[in-house]
Amino acid sequence: MDISAIVGTELKSVAFVEDFLELRFGTPCLTLYDWPHVLLPDFSVAYGEPEYRNALCAQINEEVVEASLEEGDSLTIELANGVVFGLSLREEDVDGPESGSFSETGQAVDAQEF
Repeated sequence: MDISAIVGTELKSVAFVEDFLELRFGTPCLTLYDWPHVLLPDFSVAYGEPEYRNALCAQINEEVVEASLEEGDSLTIELANGVVFGLSLREEDVDGPESGSFSETGQAVDAQEF
């Protein structure tokens, strides 16, 4: 799946919705049913760790410089400040049949699951 539409855009919002995460990049929206790691320059933070929410929210207004989604392997989003959001999509690492969805228009009806 191609998520390159978010390259050159800024992360505009981070929403924690019950048991999933919604990342909005202007119009495009990435919904994740599994929790990505936040790879900071000096350390990484995973879901459930004390600074996870703060680490994600601190990236609001940062520009995406690289984004890739390799189904069955990984999702990687690199920001201009060097922070990376990483999520394994390998079968042994995911919790359900889908790991998330992506909508270039931001509309749920246009979302493609992965």
